[in-house]
Amino acid sequence: MNAEQLSRTMKRMTHEIIERNQNLNDIVFVGILKKGFPLAQMLKENLKRFADVDALLYPIDIHAYRDDIHDKVKPSMQKIDIHDKNVILVDDVLYTGRSVRAAMDALLDHGRPNQIQLAILIDRGHRELPIRADYIGKNIPTSRNEKVVVDLNSMSVYLEDK
Repeated sequence: MNAEQLSRTMKRMTHEIIERNQNLNDIVFVGILKKGFPLAQMLKENLKRFADVDALLYPIDIHAYRDDIHDKVKPSMQKIDIHDKNVILVDDVLYTGRSVRAAMDALLDHGRPNQIQLAILIDRGHRELPIRADYIGKNIPTSRNEKVVVDLNSMSVYLEDK
């Protein structure tokens, strides 16, 4: 994906979010740090541009909730207001599903949302947990020895060997 394709994909995903959610004022974007947060910012800006809705936006750090990291760090408890909101969790690449599971655990420490929806720029398959995205920018089937790189500096997406 080049910059134009990435921009067009984010706009399409925003329109899908608008079509699927009846009350846009209840939407809260939560971007998984590092690369999910800038994508969540893009969706928030597009929602403002297309529907004149200024949704809340929060970053979330999932490191303390990961099941594959043995040196646990204390969760950062930045206040995230998600109670009775429709949370749209945003990340760059959906692979095994473990990052999304960790993010949902982190979200639930902040309250009980009305709903959690998942927006992913790239779905590469190889799920280990029963998690699927509600909004997918692009499906890119990969082998396990390939890596999907989302480069937000150059606004591009490409594959490389691990």
